[in-house]
Amino acid sequence: MPLIDTHAHLFDDRFAKDLPAALARAAAADVERVVCLGIDAESSRQSVALANTHPLVVAAVGIQPNSAAEAQPGDWEAVVELAEREARVVAIGETGLDRYWDRCPFDLQERHFAAHMALARRLNKPFVIHCREAEADVVKALRAERANGPLRAVMHSFSGDAATAAACLEMGLYVSFAGMVTYPNAQNLRDIAKEVPLDRLLVETDSPYLAPQPVRGKRNEPAFVAHTAALLAQVKGVSVAEIEAHTTRNAKALFGL
Repeated sequence: MPLIDTHAHLFDDRFAKDLPAALARAAAADVERVVCLGIDAESSRQSVALANTHPLVVAAVGIQPNSAAEAQPGDWEAVVELAEREARVVAIGETGLDRYWDRCPFDLQERHFAAHMALARRLNKPFVIHCREAEADVVKALRAERANGPLRAVMHSFSGDAATAAACLEMGLYVSFAGMVTYPNAQNLRDIAKEVPLDRLLVETDSPYLAPQPVRGKRNEPAFVAHTAALLAQVKGVSVAEIEAHTTRNAKALFGL
């Protein structure tokens, strides 16, 4: 069965010299789609350009919370235009909240998060959530947005606690795991992954970051999503084929692929 890498940053300089080869390796590893997410206006434009160049790639556009303080006048409007105009934009994001890095005033992050969620709702697209040490804040914001109707979203590269995962699942979100779940010291994440229903589970690389344990220390790339899928199969006591089938079906449902 094929896999879908639901979160990668292929515009990163670390892919500048060999992106076609990296995508060929992904295809050879039976990865059938890669979602490339912008973190600011420029990388959103680059993500769209990559999606329009490489059939394996689709795009998401947004201003990540750690980039919000550097956003220039017109940047948000550029993201909105890309989301409205470009057929290969399948999601809004990444967006969310971050208390780990002190790069952006928190109230500005909250305003950006609300704007991304409103845009996603208006365009009937899902949104992709970045959350780092801000779980209670993210859950509060999501509950407020849910008053406007059902949520279509994924908590990307999940690193929170069991209560946060339960809250996200209760609101109908998908929960995505990246290479961190494979690390020896991440038993807490494996325990949480074990409890995420198969119909709410996604896999990702977060390339070029967070390479899974078998290739830890290397630049991460979409082909390596297979390592995370294999680990999740172990954790959940099912076959790799079952993980592939469920996560691919879930990704297609969420992103309309």
